[in-house]
Amino acid sequence: MAYDTGTVLFAFSLTLMAGLSTGIGSALGFFAKTTNTRFLTASLGFSAGVMIYVALVEIFVKAKDSLEAALGPFQGYLMTTLAFFAGIALIALIDFLVPGFENPHEIRNIEEMPDHDLVLQKKNLKRMGIFSAIAITIHNFPEGIATFVGGLADPTMGMSIAVAVAIHNIPEGIAVSVPIFYATGSRKKAFGLSFLSGLAEPVGALLGYFLVLRYVTDTLFGLLFASVAGIMVFISLDELLPTAEKYGEHHIAMYGVVAGMAVMAASLVLFA
Repeated sequence: MAYDTGTVLFAFSLTLMAGLSTGIGSALGFFAKTTNTRFLTASLGFSAGVMIYVALVEIFVKAKDSLEAALGPFQGYLMTTLAFFAGIALIALIDFLVPGFENPHEIRNIEEMPDHDLVLQKKNLKRMGIFSAIAITIHNFPEGIATFVGGLADPTMGMSIAVAVAIHNIPEGIAVSVPIFYATGSRKKAFGLSFLSGLAEPVGALLGYFLVLRYVTDTLFGLLFASVAGIMVFISLDELLPTAEKYGEHHIAMYGVVAGMAVMAASLVLFA
């Protein structure tokens, strides 16, 4: 399945934008004195709603159509389902291999981060920031592939996924930059490490393009799309929603989810 250069560049630019949003989190970590928990909760819920809706309503269906055309109705539906859960298994394995202490989604509010007078072991803080960056880098590879594939399939869908992933990456930027900043006193070092961790998403997109999509068939396209849908659902349920709940009220998170689904549904209907 061939894609023109303009489509590939557009999908890659979406992935780059989403990945570099970790820099926004870095800036918030430096300059914000308190965390706007209600806004952050609603934003994370909104991201989860967008990703769940687009994964189950749009991406899974496209994968099913592609595989059914190539393999027939029964086998195509079966392979779509298996690939969906294979994507979930992949991202769950990545989560399992990342220790809880360094997991980038174990995020605290800005005001809970230690201030200068309380930092007794800067070496440990620096270690926490570095491990958070490594963990985020690992997590961002499949997120980059999801954003890139979505942008290739449909520009509107790709933009929605990119915005959702970008919002998701903001607190990850805080998780990396704040410990490094308090350990070293250097905004440059903290921002640089956070910036580099975000680059894993466009790198994931490049690997997906050169290793898979350049030689993709309808069958491989369907399998990849179905697994991406599984990855997105897992990220939403295991990372976005728990983080939203942790930051604020349950109902605000749920309102954000519904709003994200509604906006995604409207965009797909209007630009179909």
